[in-house]
Amino acid sequence: MAPSWWMILALFLFVPTTLLIFLPLNWVLGAAVGVGLWAASVGFFWWGAPVLELRDTELHAGPARVDYHHIATIEAIDRTQAREEKSVRLDARAFLVLRPWITPAVKITLNDPRDPTPYWLVSTRRPDQVVETWRAATRP
Repeated sequence: MAPSWWMILALFLFVPTTLLIFLPLNWVLGAAVGVGLWAASVGFFWWGAPVLELRDTELHAGPARVDYHHIATIEAIDRTQAREEKSVRLDARAFLVLRPWITPAVKITLNDPRDPTPYWLVSTRRPDQVVETWRAATRP
């Protein structure tokens, strides 16, 4: 779930901001620090982005994982539904892996009686692909 192009572009505001701060001292130093802050921020967002991954028998969302046999359904949520799921219809017990720059999501309903978490809500740019991959992996 890497950052969107507009997020990378918005982070570029570090360059002129830092340049203005360092302008009385040294404009080359200000430009270098600005570019360094921009590169470090983009790297942090890229490196720290959680991964949604379907492996052999498990679904991984960021640091969490769940076995396929504990998943009742996976539902693709479009942009409009995702806003509702993230706000007025959100269950406080749900596990969330959300990124503000990714609007679509998947809702993963669990059927583990020992787990109080009713579902996971995970941001993804390709929710339909996640659903199809899970269906293909769980077909006998």
